[in-house]
Order: sequence, then C-alpha cells, then structure tokens
Amino acid sequence: MKLTADYHTHTIFSDGKNTALENALAAEQAGLETIAVTEHGYSHHFRGLKRRETEAWLAMIEDARAGSKIEVLRGMESNIRGISGLCDFTEKDFENFDVYLAGIHIVIRYENFRDRKLGWGGWMRRSLHLKPSERFVRDTTRAYLNAIEKNPLDIITHLNFQCFADVKEVAKCCRDYGTYLEISSKKQHFTDEELAEAAATGVRFVINSDAHSADRVGDAALAAEQIARVGIPLGQIDNIEGRKPTFRFAEFKKHL
Repeated sequence: MKLTADYHTHTIFSDGKNTALENALAAEQAGLETIAVTEHGYSHHFRGLKRRETEAWLAMIEDARAGSKIEVLRGMESNIRGISGLCDFTEKDFENFDVYLAGIHIVIRYENFRDRKLGWGGWMRRSLHLKPSERFVRDTTRAYLNAIEKNPLDIITHLNFQCFADVKEVAKCCRDYGTYLEISSKKQHFTDEELAEAAATGVRFVINSDAHSADRVGDAALAAEQIARVGIPLGQIDNIEGRKPTFRFAEFKKHL
C-alpha cells in the first residue's frame, strides 16, 4: 500500500518540530505527491496557529512550494468547540486555506462552560478507564454530527481519541456529507470493531500521519497494520495507490 498524499502534518507554527519546507522535502523523499500543512486551530490555547501569525505562516507555505517539487496545501486542523458544532474557522479565514480538517481537542476555548466535557471529560474518562454515560456519548456524537453538517469539512481527525462518540453514526454522517474519516498512523483511535463498523457504512477514508516532525511525514505503518487486520477494502481509502480525494471545502469555496 503506497500513500499518495498526507493531509495531516504540523510545523513550528503549532506543535511541530520542522518547517513546511522540511516536511515537504521529507514527503518528496518518501514518494508522496501532496502534503497538507494543517496547524491546530485558532482557539487552541497553547498549540494553535495565531491569527496574527497567519501571514508569516502563509509565507512559509510559499517557501515550501518554491523549494520542493510536490503539491503543498494550506490547511487547518480546526477545533470543534461545542455540541453545536461550532469550529474556530470562519468564512473570513477560508480564502487563506485549501483543506479543512476538524477534531476534538482539550486545551481550547470552548463555546461555553458545559462544552468543556467534550475534551476534558473525554480525556479524564479515557485516562481513568471510566465508562462514559449514554448522555456523554450522545452529546459528543452530536458535536461531531453538527460540525459535519454545518461546516464544509474535508476530514474528521482521530475520531474517538481521548473522547467518546458513536462511530457508526459519525461515519454515516461523513458518508452523507462527503467528509472523510481519518485513519491516523500516529495513534490508534479506533478499536478494530469500531473501524469495521465505520467501514460497513460505506464512508470514505484517508490515511494520515499526523506528523509533528519531518521524519514521520508519509508514515502509514500503524494504519496499514490495522487496515490489514480488520480487512478494510483498499478501494475505500482515497489517498493511496495514486488516488486523491475529492474534498468538500474546495467545492464550497467555488460558490462563495
């Protein structure tokens, strides 16, 4: 299985160790055709891209495009800030970006106080091996569904990493709206049963490295092991073997 593109990488503008050019050169060396540089969103307290840094970040992307032979996309791993599906990425930001990812993270500015449970509550339950209540799972699932329905999301990142949602329901929503589910090669966030259940809905997948250093760009090993173990059809993964996804965000921007 050969990765065509890696749509989830970080740089020194969030919590990565390398520049976009260093990531792009590593991707080129690994035989990829495309990478997306996807910093954590604006509402992340410590690890997110700052709005005041956006121009410098865009300049770094241009340096990577000029200094490498592959396609380098401008992206963001936005934060889902509440059950309403609010993300920290507005239409005013859209012109500066090519790819729109989103996921649940911990140390962010939540929409309101009760929404803190999406990140902190999930992290605590995962850490202490506590079973979540039905209401907790229902609320987290609703946050994902609302985010997918209300925003032109290309990819949901590391679903159920440090949180709890109904994977089947999120996968069905992704399928219906044309949003991809990420299979992360940084951390196993699905159980084998959850991944099989998601695949059975017909949702489309992408494999991403979630690289925070250049030496991990294009790394698909962990994801490949689970995909083979579970028996996911490779035809259901749209960034391998020369294939590239058709993303919602690019189509949405055509109509702005």
